[in-house]
Amino acid sequence: MDFNMKKLASDAGIFFTRAVQFTEEKFGQAERTELDAHFENLLARADSTKNWTEKILRQTEVLLQPNPSARVEEFLYEKLDRKVPSRVTNGELLAQYMAEAASELGPATPYGKTLTKVAEAEKRLGAAERDFIHAASINFLTPLRNFLEGDWKTISKERRLLQNRRLDLDACKARLKKAKAAEAKATCEGDTVPDFQETRPRNYILSASASALWNDEVDKAEQELRVAQTEFDRQAEVTRLLLEGISSTHVNHLRCLHEFVEAQTTYYAQCYRHMLDLQRQLGSSQGAIFPGTFVGTTEPASPPLSSTSPATAAATMPVGPSASGLAPPGEAALRLEEVTPPASGTRKARVLYDYEAADSSELALLADELITVYSLPGMDPDWLIGERGNKKGKVPVTYLELLS
Repeated sequence: MDFNMKKLASDAGIFFTRAVQFTEEKFGQAERTELDAHFENLLARADSTKNWTEKILRQTEVLLQPNPSARVEEFLYEKLDRKVPSRVTNGELLAQYMAEAASELGPATPYGKTLTKVAEAEKRLGAAERDFIHAASINFLTPLRNFLEGDWKTISKERRLLQNRRLDLDACKARLKKAKAAEAKATCEGDTVPDFQETRPRNYILSASASALWNDEVDKAEQELRVAQTEFDRQAEVTRLLLEGISSTHVNHLRCLHEFVEAQTTYYAQCYRHMLDLQRQLGSSQGAIFPGTFVGTTEPASPPLSSTSPATAAATMPVGPSASGLAPPGEAALRLEEVTPPASGTRKARVLYDYEAADSSELALLADELITVYSLPGMDPDWLIGERGNKKGKVPVTYLELLS
């Protein structure tokens, strides 16, 4: 118990000394040991890395799970070291509602059949979203979280220890400075030879004794300063090595970022394929339900690609329908030189990406060029007639963005 009380008193004294030194520095009444410029740059880079990692982590969590209540629930499960329960994605929930609606409204009706097809597509989209969330959490969020909860806590602990060592060092410097000033004053008073008839010999003896005491105090302060300087240098080196490790952290985060982009690219490519398949299914079924929709119309239906950016569409390049197998029997013998555009119904279209003509009846396309397109009676809805200057030919609708 006695030992613990002594240790407690010693710790309290050290804490008080550091508090006094810190307060005097804030008020400009004490000198402070400055770190070198390279060390300060390492500190600034570490702080910036930590701050931006936190922001990227939080916003990525919002991207993967927009529901704040669900994020809080997942956070609590992680803190309690429990497995996060499987959660139905929004796409899967929508697919479930559509399937139930089709079953109740009549699966054999046109509306019920379409609901069933869309439900299957939404279910595949939900499964792709689930895979993306899992991949992003493992390959991107987990390394960022490990840095904040592991490496950064270690760096922060060593920085606080370095701060305490610096306060101890500066307190020792201030103590030595005061001791030397008192020693010099006592020495000056002790060097004066007293006149024993006019002054008291007792004062001379006290001055000599004070000078000896201050000599001992200076020696003690110098010894404490050497110890404090050694501890400060050792802690500064440890902290410097940890801060230089931030470069390795950047390399690791760069690799994780590439994996996140790869997972996101795969996810959007899967979504595009699923929706393109759904569009084709709905197009064929719509032609059967509404026979006059695509035959002889002057305003062909705009494909979903008209609202899709080229960058997203290029994730997986669709394969344009071939002329054989998709064209009606009478269209194979179509003579392009005899085709004339209708009086009304022509539209401008922008080409989304290059297309190489399969035969002489098709028109080769270059990305981002503008062409004139129109439909003819009896044409397959997946194809249009395209004109560029004096050249004309069939073009696949999936390669176009209809403008007007």
